[in-house]
Amino acid sequence: MTATHHALRSSEPSRLHRLPARQLVVLGLLCGVSPFATDMYLPAFTSMQADLSTSASLVQLTLTTFLVGFAFGQLIIGPVSDRFGRRRPLLMATAVFAIANAVCALAPGVWVFVGARFLAGFAGSAGLVIGRAIVSDRVSGPRAARSLSVLLMISSVAPVVAPLVGGALVDPIGWRGIFWVLTGLAVVMFFGALLLLPESLQARHRSTEGVGAAIATGRGLLRDRQFSANVAVYALGFGAMMAYVSASPFVVQNVYGLSAREYSYDFAANASMLTVSFAANAYFVPRVGAHRMRAIGVGGLFLSTLIFAVLTFSGHTPLAAMLVLLAINVGSLGLTSSNSTALAMARAPHAAGTGSALIGAIQFGFGSVMSPLVGLGGSGTAVPMAIVMLGCSSGALGASRFARLPTGESDLKALHDPEYVDEASVPSPML
Repeated sequence: MTATHHALRSSEPSRLHRLPARQLVVLGLLCGVSPFATDMYLPAFTSMQADLSTSASLVQLTLTTFLVGFAFGQLIIGPVSDRFGRRRPLLMATAVFAIANAVCALAPGVWVFVGARFLAGFAGSAGLVIGRAIVSDRVSGPRAARSLSVLLMISSVAPVVAPLVGGALVDPIGWRGIFWVLTGLAVVMFFGALLLLPESLQARHRSTEGVGAAIATGRGLLRDRQFSANVAVYALGFGAMMAYVSASPFVVQNVYGLSAREYSYDFAANASMLTVSFAANAYFVPRVGAHRMRAIGVGGLFLSTLIFAVLTFSGHTPLAAMLVLLAINVGSLGLTSSNSTALAMARAPHAAGTGSALIGAIQFGFGSVMSPLVGLGGSGTAVPMAIVMLGCSSGALGASRFARLPTGESDLKALHDPEYVDEASVPSPML
């Protein structure tokens, strides 16, 4: 490493050894927008179906449209944050997210609700895409992987708490009340970002290029085998989880006869495995490396899904066995997601917003397809869920082979040597 590289790094005020805890908490809440906005109303699916006089597939469509909006929003908001900074787009989008949830609470019919969910997904995507970009702005190398793990560990509280809150609230205040709670949570997020998150992308480092250049940057990243393979691993793993998330309310309540509240307890127990896996990853990744931790995660994801599918196809799947296997599956996704994200973001040091947008758009775009797909087989069987989950986890295993080894020495050092500063990780004066 040259002295110039040291000078560049030492003169960059936005680079830190670690993010302050209060900022990580706020970023964790913002990154937890998706599980809050999806998992909190899952226990109310059956009551929504009756209240809105609609079908199970249309209720699942409300989840799909949120994910589509979440995917599309990242493609727009990520490059916008590269050009105009992180703070203003984040604040504006969080305000719109609050308004969209209020519309959901007031929706007179299913199609108004579907439209409001798309808007909520579009605006809510800012928390995730900009949150990841802020981490990339402030820290790099193994510290970035560790910070992402801590960030995801904090945000992983959402899928544990959200269904419990939803299950507890669905009887006393109904599904509309749940969306008023989400509106209030969005207001809290807005003021947390306003008061505690300074601008992380200085004006001299912002992109001054137009839409065409942003598209070219995205194409360049997608042509990068390491970036694309890691994103594919993450998206396929997420697709398996979305098949479980969208189908499990009907499978657990209709097939196994559990109540909405009992379902929320089971879902929260499984979701807590995310917190455990993120915490474990934050501890082990500086010692073992992101590549190996991702491999462990993908292996657990595939094996747990394979066993679950075999049991489901045989027609003899005890509830306890299903819950244990799904808990292992969700925990494995925690290892897969944090390390695949860190490895992919390491390939986009000069366009963190665009890189984060592509990751999120592909992830949630793919997940939005899996949600209605499992509904095609009806709400009285777990077979469609098992088929989709097995297909996704098999794909993740295959994609991981293309991302198994870094393409260059700098990737290996940047992710395994805490003292290494790659030239590519120094912000370009052109941005």
